[in-house]
Amino acid sequence: MTTGTGHGEKQSRLREQAIAALLETSTITAAANRIGVDESTLRAWLKAPDFAEEYLDARRAVMAQATDRLADACTDAVASLVDVTKNSESDGARVSASKAVLDYAYKAVELEDLSDRMGRLEKELENDKERGHDNR
Repeated sequence: MTTGTGHGEKQSRLREQAIAALLETSTITAAANRIGVDESTLRAWLKAPDFAEEYLDARRAVMAQATDRLADACTDAVASLVDVTKNSESDGARVSASKAVLDYAYKAVELEDLSDRMGRLEKELENDKERGHDNR
């Protein structure tokens, strides 16, 4: 294995920079300008399966981080709603906070139920496939 800084390494670094620019800017044009490549080059890279997959993986990682941050903030948000529900002098604020707590709790139960149902259906489909029953 060679350790030089040939064209391949420069191209690889540029593609990494392109992915970062795509994640940090709002348009392909802005991302291309940031890294100093023609917009058509960046669009061509996005059509290449390996680059598109790397970009999608990076986007998923960013979304996972955002989701983790939201999950961390949920405890504080619920505590705030409960505090308003219990301690606000405004009837309107207490009603709004109580309604929000109930709405979110209902949605959480509904999503958990749907997730469980989907899991059971997926398992049934997998079992059918294993038994040789293709229901398509």
